[in-house]
Order: sequence, then structure tokens, then C-alpha cells
Amino acid sequence: MQTRLVARMEQHQVGLYLLALAAGGIIGWLAPAAADPLQRSINPALGLLLFATFLGIPFARIGRAVRDGRFMATVLVLNFLVVPLVVYALSRFVAGEQALLVGVLLVLLAPCIDYVIVFTGLAGGSSDRLLAAAPVLMLAQMLFLPLFLLLFIGPDLVSLIDPAPFLEALIGLIAVPLAAAALVQRLARRWSAARRRMALLQDLMVPLMMLVLAVVVASQIVGVGRELGALLAVVPVYVAFLAVMVPLGLLAARTAGLDPGSSTAAVFSGATRNSLVVLPLALALPDSLALVPLVVVTQTLVELIGMVACVRILPRLLPAPASPGPGLA
Repeated sequence: MQTRLVARMEQHQVGLYLLALAAGGIIGWLAPAAADPLQRSINPALGLLLFATFLGIPFARIGRAVRDGRFMATVLVLNFLVVPLVVYALSRFVAGEQALLVGVLLVLLAPCIDYVIVFTGLAGGSSDRLLAAAPVLMLAQMLFLPLFLLLFIGPDLVSLIDPAPFLEALIGLIAVPLAAAALVQRLARRWSAARRRMALLQDLMVPLMMLVLAVVVASQIVGVGRELGALLAVVPVYVAFLAVMVPLGLLAARTAGLDPGSSTAAVFSGATRNSLVVLPLALALPDSLALVPLVVVTQTLVELIGMVACVRILPRLLPAPASPGPGLA
């Protein structure tokens, strides 16, 4: 019964994620007093989600994935060369508003490492390669994001950003869950109890993602409604980002000669952003940039709709892979 339930959740996970967004919006709107405790629960919920995500990383095969030079080079070039150029051009449309500019740059410059794997698998892409690439992408964005912010918004505005949350996110949301996942995998090879717990957590991936999405939206929806007029200015930027990055991802994958599964993974990696992980960084910004977390949440709402469309469209643009990459389960 548990296996059938997990299979059904995975089959309908996109609809379940949209349902979680709607539920979070309703809860947050009807109970605005719950916004603060919900906001404090974002990091623990996200840490658990990333731990479960990292459990699916084939650590024993990471070296082989990194040595897959064409795929890794394509993903890195897309995310840390092509994306910054596209983001800089698009961000000029909101350059007159500091909070909008910082929010757009913060979220669009950070490649996704969590639900991108889900959507890649749903579209028939090589999600296992993105799983193996996740630590590299996360560490690279932690190194490059401050540099890009310095180049795009200047030292005066960057000086307002406290680097401590970046370090806390790197340690608490990435390093600790990643090390714990590697340890559990090692134990699972020796003890059946550890294997059962690992399997259970991986079976809970869809509910965990739903929990994170609902908590994020519930904690921010009142603020989004209050600032809706200002936030509407960034919606076209986020839509344009997806509209530009999907064809650029396809072009990069074709240029690199990637197979269809790897091409799908590369396109999703270039188009999907790390909104859930950068949100805690946005929440730690000073009061003068209080709008930034809402700019980040707005990107999440736009992107999830775009990812649903990509799951339908990309398989029509690429031939079917010989063997679809596994999902998170």
C-alpha cells in the first residue's frame, strides 16, 4: 500500500505542488499572525528537504559524474556565464528600485538544486546527473554569487548585505545535510535499519516539498498581497528569463553534443532557480531591503507554473531518451 501511495504521489506531484501553493496562500491569508512562526520554520523544513534530496545523490558515482566533462561543462557555462549575462540585461528593467534589483539578482543568479531534479525526471531527463552535480552547483553559486552582486549593484549596496547568512546557509542547509546524507548512505550499506530509514525519507520527498512550498507561501502571502503593485514589475522579468533560457539551454546542449536526457537536464538547470535556498538570505537583509524576500517568493510562483509548461513542451522539442533518468524516489 505504501509503495502504491508513493507511486501515485510521484505521478501527480506537479498537481500536488500547486495544491500546496494554494493551501499555503489560503492559510497565510486567513491567519496572518502565523506568518512569523512559519517564517522561522522555513530553514528547518528546507534543511530536511535538502537532506532527503541529498540522500538520492549517488555519492559513489560523483567522481564519474564530474568526469562527464561535456555535461558538467555545459551546466557550469549555462549557470555561471550565460545566465549572468541574461540576468544583467533583464535586471536593467528594475534597476531604478534597489529592493527589486537585489531580489531579482539574488534569485536569478543562483541555480536550483532541489525541485529541478523532480521536474527533470518528469520530463524524461537525466535527473541522476543533476543529483550528482548538485553539490558542485551549490558550492559554485556560494562562491560566485557575492562576486556577481558586487559587479552588478556595486560595493555600496553590497555592503548592506550581511555575509553571515550566506555562511550559515552553506553550513546549515548544504554542508550538514550533505555530510549527513553521505553518512547515512555509508551506514545503509552495512545496516538494514539505516536502509529502511533512508528509503522512508526518500518516499517522503513529495510531502516534504509540499510542506516547504506551503510554509514559504503561507509566511509571505500577506506581504505579497500588500506589495502586489510593486511586485508586478518583476513578473515580466521572470517570465522573460524562462523564455530566454529554455532556447539558450537547448542551443548549449546541442552545441555540446549532449544526448536527449542530458540535454533536458541541462535546460532545466539553466532555467530553474534556487529560490528556496536564497530565501533565508533574503530574510536576513536590513529593513531598507524588506521587499527582497517577497521578490524571491514571486519568482517561485512564476517559475513553478513555467516548470509545469516545460515538462509538457521539452519532450516535444527533444527526442525521447533511450532510458529516462530516475526521479527522486
